[in-house]
Amino acid sequence: LLKLVCFVISVLMFCEFFIYYVVIFQCRWPEVKGGAHVGKKETSTSVLKAMILADTHLLGEIKGHWLDKLRREWQMERSFQTALWLLQPDIVFILGDVFDEGKWSLPQAWADDVRRFRKIFKYPVSTELVVIVGNHDIGFHYEMTTYKVNRFEKVFNFTSGKLITRKGVNFVIVNSVAMEGDGCAVCRTSEAKLVALSHKLNCSQQKPNHSNKRCSDVEKLPASEPILLQHYPLYRKSDAECSGEDSAPPEEKNIPFKEKYDVLSQEASQKLIWWFHPRLVLSGHTHSACEVLHAGNIPEISVPSFSWRNRNNPSFIMGSVTPTDFSLQKCFLPYESRVFTIYCAAGALLVILILAHFQLLTPPFYFAQRLISKHKA
Repeated sequence: LLKLVCFVISVLMFCEFFIYYVVIFQCRWPEVKGGAHVGKKETSTSVLKAMILADTHLLGEIKGHWLDKLRREWQMERSFQTALWLLQPDIVFILGDVFDEGKWSLPQAWADDVRRFRKIFKYPVSTELVVIVGNHDIGFHYEMTTYKVNRFEKVFNFTSGKLITRKGVNFVIVNSVAMEGDGCAVCRTSEAKLVALSHKLNCSQQKPNHSNKRCSDVEKLPASEPILLQHYPLYRKSDAECSGEDSAPPEEKNIPFKEKYDVLSQEASQKLIWWFHPRLVLSGHTHSACEVLHAGNIPEISVPSFSWRNRNNPSFIMGSVTPTDFSLQKCFLPYESRVFTIYCAAGALLVILILAHFQLLTPPFYFAQRLISKHKA
């Protein structure tokens, strides 16, 4: 009995704890090609290590079953905490849809969701966490209200059109749900902040001897092309050109995307590209991976969902970023199907061990012979 208990505990500990260390330990920060002329010591300190994930979808009280919540949140907590401990990123970005029911949750349910989020995604003082808003956090455009936006901003210190600069790298935070273009109150405020930030960045990238009266009184920012962070992807027709093991399933790839629902509209996408001329765009929302090259050779990476509820093989992006260059690497989490296979194999082995212990695995001939001898006796 003691041996069986030890066997069961060992399997549980491996599948629910150690497997995350085994898998994430294999991930490595990518090397940045640029800056080779700088010494190794100086290069390592000047490179910003950014971890990017998306679509955690913490279940709410309406559609979330308690067992589903327990399982998914444990998986995400172990993955996130293990990644922080092993990889020690400087900054972590979550690209929206943090909650599944933020768009309709009442104050008490919202407070409970926030409490669970802070427990799962707690982080040390050496790491910074930046959370971007998604449609499940405040609702699609027709559900979005000032109250929901302010509620999210209060908890996560989120502001659309906010610039985050770390180690000379500029990140622009966008509320992509507010890029509807219909002049709603939230949309007007959000776009005005983006336009003002665009002006600052463009003035900062001009040469010092460039005479421009419009830039004379503008606060100078680091002259680095920004990285755009948002929930909705920029406009693309579908996922037909996406490839990789974590891209959309073949039956979904050719389904056309709906503007302002699956992706931003063409107009909003062109505005963002024209305003910021980003060197990289990072987005979520589709729950699948995709790499797109937009006009002007601007790459966009769609980050797949971090929750096993949305896919069998969640992952996150590891980015090594400098003011002039970046390099990205994907880190896969344990496949849920493999964990399930381990449990099934362990269960079958457990049954065999129990049957062997009670001598019930004897071949049928000897079993019948033993019954006959007992009957004769």
